Parts: sequence; structure tokens; C-alpha cells
Amino acid sequence: MRLSFGTRRFSPSPGPTILMFVLCVLFIALGRWQWRRGNLHAAEHASFERGAREVLALGTRPLTQVPTDQRVSVTGTYDSAHQFLIDNMSYNDVDGYQVLTPLERPGGATVLVNRGWVPFLGSRADLPDIDVKSTGAVTVSGRVGNLPVAGLALGRAPPPDSGPWPRVTSFPSMAQLSAVLGQPLEPRVILLDPQDPEGYVRDWRPPGIPAMQNFAYAFEWWCFAIAALVMWVVLSTRKPKEGA
Repeated sequence: MRLSFGTRRFSPSPGPTILMFVLCVLFIALGRWQWRRGNLHAAEHASFERGAREVLALGTRPLTQVPTDQRVSVTGTYDSAHQFLIDNMSYNDVDGYQVLTPLERPGGATVLVNRGWVPFLGSRADLPDIDVKSTGAVTVSGRVGNLPVAGLALGRAPPPDSGPWPRVTSFPSMAQLSAVLGQPLEPRVILLDPQDPEGYVRDWRPPGIPAMQNFAYAFEWWCFAIAALVMWVVLSTRKPKEGA
């Protein structure tokens, strides 16, 4: 294909043309992927905001009957003697743990309450004091959530079957925690509200990065596709040789 523009001729070579086509397809696909991620994160953030509007009294109903991020109130008794510390949890770039405490509900399955983040004290042999001060029945409120999930399988470590409490574990499954406790557990956890007592650092946020950041990444990838096309046109447009 040859086109003339005044003193210049557009005559693309096969190699750069194929490269431009591949790059444009790649950049457009990456932009679409980021756009879909943005829509997903926007939906997650909207769900997070909707869940904060009211607190549902759960009673004996299972957590699976309400959506994730919904705030609920549950009455039960903390089992302070059998707690878990989720290792490899950081807050503001400081290493620490998340505290999981069983809440035994009369007439309902035991639920794990994530009471928040506590700092690492410098040694795995020196664990933080996470005793529950309340005795008897308590009513707690918080969001319905899930256990932390590891990005890599290498970061997972089930809780030990024996030894002193609290048990330190890293990204366990609910089945592993249930087996160590010797009782069935709700498949989801309660993220304790920041204003509730008996908790630690609780800065709960929707998962992932803000949706606008994904949309910005999508725009950047599409700009790269346009830049590749413009560069191909510029490199393929040249002055013809004398006598050509």
C-alpha cells in the first residue's frame, strides 16, 4: 500500500505493520481488562457502602443468609480461651496479626469475630495479649466478611493441632480452623465495628484499589495503542528517493 501526501509517501513495511497490529491488539485488550476490573471494584465499593446503611439483627440465622458487607448484630459469648492470630497482616506498613475470636451463639453456629489488627512484638514467642475482658453474653455488631486470602500458596500455614492458645496461623481455611476448634463454624466471619469494645485496629475497607484507578489504567493502555498507531504512521511516511 502506497499513498502520497505532497512530497511524502506513506509506504508501510510488513514487519513494522505486523508489530503495530500486535501492539494495538495487546494494548486494547489490556485496557478492556482494566475497565472490567474497574466495574468490578465499583460494584464492590457500592456493596460496601450499602452494607453500612443499617444493622440487621441476625438472631440464630446463619451469616450466609445476608450479603457480604452487610452490617449485622449478633448475641453470644466470646470464647477467649481459644483464639487465633492471623500472621502476615500489615497495617500502615507495620507487621502484625489479625485477631479471630469465636463467638458462641445460643441456637446458632459459632462465628469467628475478627476483632482487628495488633502489632507484631518482635518475636513469635512473644504474642500480644488479646484476652477478652467481657464475661457472659455480649451483643456485637460488624460487617459480614471473609477470611484474609493469600496471594501465593507459599504464604499459607494451617494452625497447629496442639499447643498453647492463641494459635498462630497464616491464611487458613475455615475448615482448618473448625478442625482445630473441634466444632463447626460459620463459613464467613464478622468484621467487628470500629466503635464496638473488645477490639483493636479496625480500618475495614472494600477490597482492591479504587475503581477510578482501574479506569485511569485503561485509558493509559488505550493511549499506548493510539501512540503505537501514530508511530507506525510516522515511521512509514517518508520522502521518496530521487528518481523513485
